[in-house]
Amino acid sequence: MPTALKKGFTTGAAAAAAVKAALISFFSDPPRSVDLLFLSGERKPIEIKAVEKISGHEIQALVVKDAGDDPDITHRAVIGARVRLSDSASLVITIRGGKGVGRVTKPGLELPVGEPAINPGPRTMIQNSVREVFQQFKIPAKEVDIEIFVPEGEALALKTLNPRLGILGGISILGTTGIVTPMSHEAYIATIRSGISVAAAGGADTLVFTTGRRSERFAMEKFDEFKTETFIQTGDFFRAALEEALVRPEIKAVVYTVFFGKALKMALGYEHTHAARSELTLQRLAQWAYQTTGSRELERQIAGANTARHAFSFIYPGYPDLLAWVGEKALAAARSFSKERLEIRIIILDFDGNPAFDSA
Repeated sequence: MPTALKKGFTTGAAAAAAVKAALISFFSDPPRSVDLLFLSGERKPIEIKAVEKISGHEIQALVVKDAGDDPDITHRAVIGARVRLSDSASLVITIRGGKGVGRVTKPGLELPVGEPAINPGPRTMIQNSVREVFQQFKIPAKEVDIEIFVPEGEALALKTLNPRLGILGGISILGTTGIVTPMSHEAYIATIRSGISVAAAGGADTLVFTTGRRSERFAMEKFDEFKTETFIQTGDFFRAALEEALVRPEIKAVVYTVFFGKALKMALGYEHTHAARSELTLQRLAQWAYQTTGSRELERQIAGANTARHAFSFIYPGYPDLLAWVGEKALAAARSFSKERLEIRIIILDFDGNPAFDSA
């Protein structure tokens, strides 16, 4: 029986925990861990890496982000909070971004241009943490100035899509609930949604969808006149990506540029084109091969193929009708998922990234 994947916590939760630890340290001994209230309503302890007193009015704390079993770029990254207290007649909380926290430079995201990339969820968790500490120690009012920083944030950001989204200078402090679910579909779709929003806000009416870095590289070469933010990596989320495009009325058209294996899953109408069910897809492709070409030999070759890529070597370039059959079925599925409201174009790439089929 497979072992359940370990959940973790987001950069936003790490930031909130660091803020809470720094605040507690003004009124008590520095904590080794803090009890954090997540936006899901759960409470979990988060270990504190270090607390440092900078002055009588300023303390910083560090937390090591734990993404659990999720392959997250920010797993084990150090997230810090520098908290400064000053007298005030009421509670005032200011949240700023420091070193390694990106700044928003393009419209279309949850935050306005010019703001540090600390999303609304983490801001709420930070504010909740401040209020909890003030209630715990019966502090009536203070001005709380908070700077979130990530020592390695600038280097980490280069491994993310942040530069394309217009988030420059560091990573984003993210999280809707504060909890990381391994291989979270929601997280990937949220990234797709952000990319589409930035493209739409930048004036794009056509998006180029790809399933990964390699197909995107070839698509960028073909559509070099398009802005970088127009290209959206959708992964396996065929239907969900098209539905996200529908949310933005500015988007009128989508060009899906894919390799044959993904195109075949799309042609079969799979909403999610993960590498499962490969035997079934090749059986169906073998049936289509005989249906479109009348060749029992091609049917046999495809039925015995190891992968869709292997099958493609039998099909291209000798059987354009079968390739067109797959492309047209993928086109029909995309039109269906987009409720016939988007202009769809399907491009299937060969091994070298050249268009083997183009529905245009």
